[in-house]
Amino acid sequence: MLHSQEFYARPTLKVAKDLLGCQLHRRLPSGLVLSAAITEVEAYRAADDPASHAFRGITKRTEVMFGPPGRAYVYFIYGMYYCLNVVTEAEGIAGAVLIRGLEGAGLNGPGKICKHWQIDKQLNGVNMSSPQSELWITERQKGSKLTILTSERVGISQAKEKLWRFYTQS
Repeated sequence: MLHSQEFYARPTLKVAKDLLGCQLHRRLPSGLVLSAAITEVEAYRAADDPASHAFRGITKRTEVMFGPPGRAYVYFIYGMYYCLNVVTEAEGIAGAVLIRGLEGAGLNGPGKICKHWQIDKQLNGVNMSSPQSELWITERQKGSKLTILTSERVGISQAKEKLWRFYTQS
């Protein structure tokens, strides 16, 4: 079952943990649909997180993070990689969950996911709670049990003490 906009309109840390084990889907321009379970995420909030892109407020880059929950926030980093996030919290409150890992070979890292799944800035702002979208997330299988581990987020220079990286034990 597809996650509704209400699923994403909750506290970012809760959504981040609840995304583990869910299925990310990508409809390619050819019509082929790729699907894989989410195995690793990181949470970012504007209110108390200087590592968040939205910490200093709304900019052209971050405006999607303040918009409706359940939208894709795609950004370019290091001049070579795209990263996919899903917007969380109520509209007007910036939060996002970075998709860091998916089940499957070569899908461990946000840049690798976007490269292999052809995710770029053209998908910034798409509604990930719509079945007509090029990107969407469906619920994890009922009754599936996950062991969720936490750690420091990867590749940031501020707010390293926040244990907001969540991943499943394989």
